[in-house]
Amino acid sequence: MRLVCDNLYYRYPGTDTPVFKGLSFGIDRPGFISLFGFSGIGKSTLARIISGEIPPDKGRVDVETTGQILYSHNAERFPGWESTGHHLERVCDYGKRDLLAHLIEEYAVAPYLHSRYSGLSMGQKNRMNLIRYLVQDFGILIADEVLANVDEPTRNHILAGIKELLADRIFLYISHNALEVARFSRLVLVLPQNPEEGHTAIRIIDGLDEGTGQRTYEERTLQDRVYQLLRAASGMKT
Repeated sequence: MRLVCDNLYYRYPGTDTPVFKGLSFGIDRPGFISLFGFSGIGKSTLARIISGEIPPDKGRVDVETTGQILYSHNAERFPGWESTGHHLERVCDYGKRDLLAHLIEEYAVAPYLHSRYSGLSMGQKNRMNLIRYLVQDFGILIADEVLANVDEPTRNHILAGIKELLADRIFLYISHNALEVARFSRLVLVLPQNPEEGHTAIRIIDGLDEGTGQRTYEERTLQDRVYQLLRAASGMKT
């Protein structure tokens, strides 16, 4: 399994300043990978390019995977004409009914299966939407701020479980939360502010790769890694 972005250039239509200039990086094995950076730096745009939703102006994306690339984001909605439970059953991939039942219980959404999506809280919507993607067939899942409205203990529980569930696939997690990115990621791809003239250089930083019930590092180590991520995102040398 492999994901390579090679020499990507992209500018928004009607603008003169490119978002990316010669951006390149590679992921050569599955795992929990995060894409981190400050607001407006181009994380969602890069996700849409990787997923094939928009083409780059220049460069290429090479993917070797046994399944499709799915892109989930925080502003999605379920169809308004059916209950959330019916929609989850309808999109669930063949052979993943047991997984669907497990996720409904783990994410505590069973009481809302007969509700319309529009009647849920933002945190409930986030959890429902993530389940919708996890029960489909994919090789790479890009999750763009999909847990932004979920409380921290629940979010941490979900992220730790995803590490086990998707150990054989690439999970590309986009978040502004430096603490959770540092804790759960195997690798963090950092998009810096104020990139060097003529070139956008992603910085790759090792995460602490925490899993379910596993924390083998000191609190000071976590603080240092968060500081390292924030320095990289601001364009400072780490």
